[in-house]
Amino acid sequence: MNQESTHDKSLSEVHGSIDTTNSSKKWTKIFSFLGPAYLVSVGYMDPGNWATDLAGGSKYGYSLIWVLLVSNLMALVLQSMSARLGIVRGRDLAQANRETFPQAVNFVFWIFAEIAIAATDLAEILGMAIGIQLLTGLPLLIGVSITVLDTFLLLYLQRLGMRKIEAFILVLIIVIGVCFLFNIIIANPSFYDIIKGFIPSLPNAADLYKQSGIISPMPKETALYISIGIIGATVMPHNLYLHSALVQTRKIVRSSKGIRQAIKWSIVDSAIALNIAFFINAAILILAATVFFKTGRTDIGDIKQAHQLLSPLLGSSIASILFAVALIASGQSSTITGTLAGQIVMEGYLSLRINPVVRRLITRLLAIIPAVLFIYYLGESKVISLLIFSQVILSIQLGFAIIPLIHFVSDKKTMGEFSIKPFIQIVAWIMASVLIFLNAHMVIDEISVYFNSSNNLSIKILIFLTCIGFTALLIYSIIYPLIRKRSDDSSIDMHSEAIGLQDINIPTYKKIAIALDFSKNDAILMSAAIGQASSEKEFILIHIVESPSAILHGDQTADYEAKKDAEQLSFLVNELLQKGFNARGILGYKERAKEIIRIVQEEEVDLLIIGAHKHDGIKDFIYGTTINKVRHKLKIPVLIVNP
Repeated sequence: MNQESTHDKSLSEVHGSIDTTNSSKKWTKIFSFLGPAYLVSVGYMDPGNWATDLAGGSKYGYSLIWVLLVSNLMALVLQSMSARLGIVRGRDLAQANRETFPQAVNFVFWIFAEIAIAATDLAEILGMAIGIQLLTGLPLLIGVSITVLDTFLLLYLQRLGMRKIEAFILVLIIVIGVCFLFNIIIANPSFYDIIKGFIPSLPNAADLYKQSGIISPMPKETALYISIGIIGATVMPHNLYLHSALVQTRKIVRSSKGIRQAIKWSIVDSAIALNIAFFINAAILILAATVFFKTGRTDIGDIKQAHQLLSPLLGSSIASILFAVALIASGQSSTITGTLAGQIVMEGYLSLRINPVVRRLITRLLAIIPAVLFIYYLGESKVISLLIFSQVILSIQLGFAIIPLIHFVSDKKTMGEFSIKPFIQIVAWIMASVLIFLNAHMVIDEISVYFNSSNNLSIKILIFLTCIGFTALLIYSIIYPLIRKRSDDSSIDMHSEAIGLQDINIPTYKKIAIALDFSKNDAILMSAAIGQASSEKEFILIHIVESPSAILHGDQTADYEAKKDAEQLSFLVNELLQKGFNARGILGYKERAKEIIRIVQEEEVDLLIIGAHKHDGIKDFIYGTTINKVRHKLKIPVLIVNP
């Protein structure tokens, strides 16, 4: 299909909906570029990150603020590369993967991405539910159920347009920031100690506690372990898919200058938004350091515990309320962006668009059902374990998003003058290696805990084989684009000289197949077929019967739909015969794509003509998949007509 068709555009309903080209005033023009990164930034301050920030601050004071800064710089580089991919190629990360990797590998990537998004949504659900419980006292199970309602909020915002979604998210970010600002003002942290926290160090707990005069048990987690948790939980895979699509909501001038300008302002947008995320994460850590570490409460291990102790230790009842409000705002903002990422992943990998309500409910139920079952059977006290598990799932997926992204933005053939420079490539690969190593370290630690506590040999073997499979696929994702690029380059070198028109063979199509769906578009397809035919032409009209009876009984079916389809096909054949054309019709049954391929191959057709149908929802899935399968399986020309 045409790459520029509406169907193939990322977030097609809002693609290019914000015009950056008509603004005469400089500040208005700049403002029109800003927005996508704010939606991305909420992933860096979601409830899943709160635990590591609270642990770092309560156990090691201000000394790990520098780790947050390093994490933020890593995120800025990766998100800028994601935006660059979307701006230059007009492709989100999922679409770029689909066009590069084999179909089977892309299917696995899609499954991983969907699991990662469900895991992200799980963290947001639990965060919101905990916030609702802390604020209202409702049981966690009811809080989880309430989170279904935000489905309708997102649908309402989508109808208002992309700018309204961005504004809503920005308001939630401001709410989070204001809540923590007030709490920090109440806590009155040491400015000098905060500045010292930017000096890289990994303190020993015993020395640190002695210097600070703290009498408290030594933490089980070392400063290195918590630093790994902070960095490892920073970059979320769905954010890389999300950013590469969101930048395409801006309509830009497709010139070298226009693209360069869009890249520049996307970097500015990312820098502002991610620095806001950094300040909020730093605020959580500073609050924990001031309220808990300074008072010797180094045992704070979860969000609920932190909430319960804030007000007593600060001497203000509003502190805990603000904490809970910030938690709800964090969960709500993150879940909206997670849904958009789910839409991008599904459309990008599968060319599948479904109703937004269905998409949202599927995403939400994939997260809510495990959460409800977990809380019901194991109790609220084990919720933190579920949060940790969701972060482990995200860690596994991260490499499959970062590695292809670096390959794509480094490729001069597809990115041209906008490919990243060799120095940035080196920095990106170092960062990817660090992030993958740290996340692998986190996963291995969790697996080790299970191996030490369980005697189930079959589960252990399954986990071991799964780890081998993940590692093999990770290595494949590194090597395959390089092999493909080398193959493409050699192909280009072999045919570097242009071929003159005197050396080409103009084909003649004597046997032309037309895939019909008995709609008003059939006449357009048949006209296109007549235009492509030679003097000795034969037309084969193909229609596939897809009734329930045909699916079950194949060519033995005799239901009403099959009879009517046979009559309609015969009518169209007679129409062509009366006009002096040689034509015959063939009915296929069951699966549309497979039957078209079979008939075309058996009849030794020279050219297939098929329609590019503009449908939404399930019809889009049926016809889009048909075209892709057919054109990849056949070795003859396939003419796709856009009615």
